[in-house]
Amino acid sequence: MAQVLEFKLPDLGEGLTEAEIVRWLVEVGDVVAVDQPVVEVETAKAMVEVPCPYGGVVTARFGEEGTELPVGAPLITVAVGAAPGGPTDGAEVPGTQGTPAAAGSQGSGNVLVGYGTSEAPARRRRVRPDRPAPATPPPVPAVPEPANGRARTAESADGPVAVISPLVRRLARENGLDLRELTGSGPDGLILRADVEYALRAAAAQGRTATAPPAPRPHVVAEPAEATAPAVASAGTRVPLKGVRGAVADKLSRSRREIPDATCWVDADATELMRARTAMNAAGGPKISLLALLARISTAALARFPELNSTVDQEAREIVRLDHVHLGFAAQTERGLVVPVVRDAHTRDTESLNAEFARLTESARTGTLTPGELTGGTFTLNNYGVFGVDGSTPIINHPEAAMLGVGRIIAKPWVHEGELAVRQVVQLSLTFDHRVCDGGTAGGFLRYVADCVEQPAVLLRTL
Repeated sequence: MAQVLEFKLPDLGEGLTEAEIVRWLVEVGDVVAVDQPVVEVETAKAMVEVPCPYGGVVTARFGEEGTELPVGAPLITVAVGAAPGGPTDGAEVPGTQGTPAAAGSQGSGNVLVGYGTSEAPARRRRVRPDRPAPATPPPVPAVPEPANGRARTAESADGPVAVISPLVRRLARENGLDLRELTGSGPDGLILRADVEYALRAAAAQGRTATAPPAPRPHVVAEPAEATAPAVASAGTRVPLKGVRGAVADKLSRSRREIPDATCWVDADATELMRARTAMNAAGGPKISLLALLARISTAALARFPELNSTVDQEAREIVRLDHVHLGFAAQTERGLVVPVVRDAHTRDTESLNAEFARLTESARTGTLTPGELTGGTFTLNNYGVFGVDGSTPIINHPEAAMLGVGRIIAKPWVHEGELAVRQVVQLSLTFDHRVCDGGTAGGFLRYVADCVEQPAVLLRTL
């Protein structure tokens, strides 16, 4: 006898309470296997595919694309043991016998692709009610995997549409563009962002409308003339605080409420550090980034001043000093500010840090960072110098205890060895939680970082 099981939106981790449905990967009547992705959702932190822990026939979907659902809300119902198109108490579904759901358990227990799933999910099979399931799925043209291994195809009635990035699909969807009408300029017909932007420009030039209605415009709200309450403005555009922007607003507000932060800063002569980087890159191999060098210096400084690699347990009124360094770094993307995290940064050398920064930066650019890659940091490195500014007083990334800020490196007059010279100067700032340490510890940390920037050999002497 078939059993109808309800699969609810799982807890996606790190306090995320809702997610927006981006794209359904199955339809009512489809046969799904255990741990097969059934829906693509976007949270405030990442775009993820949610696999279903049950195998059977999809009997219902809850929520249209673009709808926000809270954690715990129903996503789909699955009839376990029902034949496609038949009654739910009929024959067994081929390929679902022996699944955890069919065996009467609560399913596989896996809720996110890449988080505990021991095997890769099976390719989606669509079985219509008017014909039986094929013995084997039809062959699908192969699409080359990009460097980050996240290539996916958007299925359509006419065949698979090769798309690398979820940002490309979202750009097309928000502008009402049908990807099936495009010919990709990438390898083997991959549709790139440039292809979508070119199609949108061509459509605008021809004055024709897209095949689907565009995304709704923000409301323009005007205060009525007879309103008695004082108006903030007579008219304006309202932008919802949701998604990444909403998550950033909540986290920074909490940081300001809970953390008594203080900031100290110092100018440092980075000429020798830049020369060392030039010499390292002249030796061949992958180019070492300035961020990787600063990260290596930061992990060495945290080993000497572990108070800054900690968090505060307010309920227990305890400072928790952490024995590992998960180094976050601020990255500005099209979706907003994100902070990818390099795990166990204290165990990595400069080349390993450089490779991990490159991988995470590419994932941030394409919008494919997972929740696990965006959470769990213990200390943050913020290189705001890329925006052409010298200094800043950043807000600590709650619940961490400190953030190191780095301004732009620029030629300035500097007294070097008793004489005035033009040197490469950078401003370093440290914002720290005054509950975990006093100014002496924070100043010692920042001075050690500055000494390593000015004389990289200091780092070698103290390792």
